[in-house]
Amino acid sequence: MAVSFSNTDKLRLALRLCGAPFQIFAYILRGLAIASARQLPLRLYALCAVAKALPDVFDARDTQYLCPPTRQLYESWIHKKLLHSHKKEHAVVAGRLRCDVQPLADDHSSILWFGDRSRAKKVVLFFHGGGYNTPLLNAYMEFLWRAYIKAGIEADTEVAVAILEYSLSPGVQYPTQLCQASNALAHLLSSGISPRNIIIGGDSAGGNLTAQLLCHMAWPHPEAVPIKLSEPLAGVFLISPWLSTRTTDRSFAENGSIDMVSAPYVRLVTAEVLGPDWEEEPSDRFSHAFPLDTQHPWMDRLSALTNKMYLSVGYHEVLRDQCVEFVDKVREANPNMELQFDLQEKMAHDFVLLEAEEKRDGECIEAMKKWVKSMLIAH
Repeated sequence: MAVSFSNTDKLRLALRLCGAPFQIFAYILRGLAIASARQLPLRLYALCAVAKALPDVFDARDTQYLCPPTRQLYESWIHKKLLHSHKKEHAVVAGRLRCDVQPLADDHSSILWFGDRSRAKKVVLFFHGGGYNTPLLNAYMEFLWRAYIKAGIEADTEVAVAILEYSLSPGVQYPTQLCQASNALAHLLSSGISPRNIIIGGDSAGGNLTAQLLCHMAWPHPEAVPIKLSEPLAGVFLISPWLSTRTTDRSFAENGSIDMVSAPYVRLVTAEVLGPDWEEEPSDRFSHAFPLDTQHPWMDRLSALTNKMYLSVGYHEVLRDQCVEFVDKVREANPNMELQFDLQEKMAHDFVLLEAEEKRDGECIEAMKKWVKSMLIAH
């Protein structure tokens, strides 16, 4: 839904735009200095610095005004991909790229299909990141094409991606997105897709939403449609997932200056998602919101939901320590689960998107593709 902007809002935004290049340049200089000292890839960390600067320059309303809505971006990307595909690859692209939208039960969210779902043997239900306040970006479409659709082509197993178009914060708050994610999975199951052919996952806030949905399936949230699986899901992936409201971990202190995410940003988006007075509310109100913060035991039920999980996180990101903690707890509670943990030594937060922005299969995308292919070949 488009954000309404008054003339005063537009004037304020224009002033921010005037100052933005100077702020972004300062962030790039600082990011490159730290990356150079740590012997990290400078090009990626220059992009990371830009991504870090933008939330400090623009607030959520600015971002939603400047960026095309999720569905518009999805339709535009598909149109451009078809238009610019080479003759040799056009047959491969054309059969898998068409705008295919399925509205969900709440009338405020939809599934945006990517790939040929009529021939798909595996479906990826994907939740995009962006702090719950940013719509789908071009980099997501490129990432999904490379990591899942092309992985399926290379493994000779057709894959389709079901992108959840969810409502954005601060316009809505928890548990709205959880209810929409649950509706999306329920829709796939009711349409006849077997759980063993469904992979769910997301990045950053989308990784958080994935964890919320797992928590809901293990321990139902009263406001979300219940999900009962007849068999485990094919797999679950979490890329740089946001799993706790904590900002006191050592990784925040170590990486707050170089990662695109920082403690102030996490506190800001937490207040947007849970409400400005969330710390004064009873803790059980947000029981499913952050899996490391809940007191209810639920992780021991994960192996009934899936026996394959992939989690990646950058060594140089602020969410590193909570991801390590989550992996340790999942492994302890589910000793027979096949959990692949990629602690990527040179990377920071969500670098799959930076690789996708450069339109290449880098280390992060290749790792994701390898995991996906292992499931496709096994089945």
